[in-house]
Amino acid sequence: MKKTAFIIATGIFISAGLKAQTIQEGVNHLNADRFKSAALVFEKLIAANPNNTEAVYWLGQTYLDDDKNEMARQLYDKGLATSNNAPILLVGRGHVDLLEKKTNEARQKFETAITMTRGKKGDDPGILLAVGRANVDAKDGDLPYAIQKLEAAVQRESNNAEIYMQLGNAYRKARPGEGGGLAYTNYNKALDVNPNYVVAYIRLAKLFEAQKNWELVLQNLNLSITKDPNFTLGYYELFYYNFFRQRFPEAEDFLKKYISSKGAESDIQDQYLYAQLCWARKDYDCATSKAESVATAMGAATKPKVLKLLADAYYQKNDSLSAKKYIDQYFAKEKPEDYIGFDYALKADIYSKFPGQEAVVYNSYIEGVRIDTVLDNKVEILKKGAEFFRKRGEREKEGDLMVKLLEIKPKPTMNDIFDAGRAYYFAKQYQKSRDIFVKFVEKYPTEVYGYEWTFNNSKVIDTLKKDSIAVPDALKLFEFSAKDTTKFKKQYISSASYLAIYYANDAKDKEKAIEYLRKWQEADAVNADNIQKNIEILQKANSRPIKGGGPGPKQAGSKPTPSKPSPSVTPKKN
Repeated sequence: MKKTAFIIATGIFISAGLKAQTIQEGVNHLNADRFKSAALVFEKLIAANPNNTEAVYWLGQTYLDDDKNEMARQLYDKGLATSNNAPILLVGRGHVDLLEKKTNEARQKFETAITMTRGKKGDDPGILLAVGRANVDAKDGDLPYAIQKLEAAVQRESNNAEIYMQLGNAYRKARPGEGGGLAYTNYNKALDVNPNYVVAYIRLAKLFEAQKNWELVLQNLNLSITKDPNFTLGYYELFYYNFFRQRFPEAEDFLKKYISSKGAESDIQDQYLYAQLCWARKDYDCATSKAESVATAMGAATKPKVLKLLADAYYQKNDSLSAKKYIDQYFAKEKPEDYIGFDYALKADIYSKFPGQEAVVYNSYIEGVRIDTVLDNKVEILKKGAEFFRKRGEREKEGDLMVKLLEIKPKPTMNDIFDAGRAYYFAKQYQKSRDIFVKFVEKYPTEVYGYEWTFNNSKVIDTLKKDSIAVPDALKLFEFSAKDTTKFKKQYISSASYLAIYYANDAKDKEKAIEYLRKWQEADAVNADNIQKNIEILQKANSRPIKGGGPGPKQAGSKPTPSKPSPSVTPKKN
């Protein structure tokens, strides 16, 4: 078969004249995310020459960039059938395979295309670039393979801006956290080759965004629209740059420029961006009006993000029925792999307004934590869920969520542990609560809360054979609180009174009972006389049970009150 070279680039073409200019025009539209305009250019080229496989390739890439994978597959299959398996179309079809997770089939097509176009001087750089582009773009792409092919391409054609850009993308994606230097170098090489290759400024901005270097993010975004005042993608990024900083007047200005730069390509979908702006300004009537206009116009083709915005905006308006309608539609339409933690948190918020949906709410919080990749988000979701169930009096679910927080948080705070144990206590899950407070003591041995609440649980658990855990826990609390009977007066009295009653009534140990009664008496001036009467009773008769004298131990199931907190922590009371 005749080996044909296909130079797939955004700035360099081997042919000149109208065709090169027109192909370049389409690629420029594609780089700016003007997909309809790009498609129109390539469709005209194909209409003029059905054998223009380069135009067919780029039309397919336009479909892929616009998430129209099925259209790309059909286009490439048709092109392959009519062109006797043109190599560049094999690469395009392999790109579709990668997006469908058919990695073996994709690799076979790539290698076949490379072999078909191999010349005396080596592999064709345009084909290598297309192969690299496919592997960088697809989630299941082979990044080391992409780097290898792109490095080979740059050796063959060192004045091609897109090769450098795709190579920078490949390094950054293949080596998160360490590939930034090589990405930066290659993005700048792309601009050295072609200073008007403005999409490279966007890649640099994204690189600095990951580093939170906002000054350089803004600098590169501004350079993109300075070099090309009609660069739609640049205005889009500047809209969001200002949007997320709540600079709403500036965001609106760039939104208008974004829409203007699209020309005839502007459509109803642009109203979604206005809906977002209204939502951010807390103008929920405006947000729902704009988003509803998109949903009405698009019908079944409405994008999931529009449905999610409507769900949240209606929730903010306290229209729970509408919010539920749209969150259900969102989850039915969005791909499961594209869900984020916020989606489930929103679903939990909405369903919490409907009685009998507690299981949905709980499972939504759990699922949101499972899929979210940001630790702070996971923590926020769990705390929000725990607070929801606390307010509803479902303390065991509160405890379950707090335990999950302890599992995922590298350094749980004192209050995190306390809240988990306290929730289980009020849920009457005393063993779970005690286990948590035992760990509290291990982690914070100089704080009273662990000893106190371990004992509170033991009193309830150990009602028959009291010497197994309740008495040892009482002794530990007594020993700790004895260090400062003024600061820990309540805990000292609680443990001393429990031990006095235990030794008198259960262990039948007169001396021990009197010992703890006297300690109790020393700390409890209000009840000193009653305690003295009990001491005298014991001194006269060993077998007579002690009478309640002072406050004594709290009854099982009552709400213990934490002692006055130290400056380092403020545990909640209930």
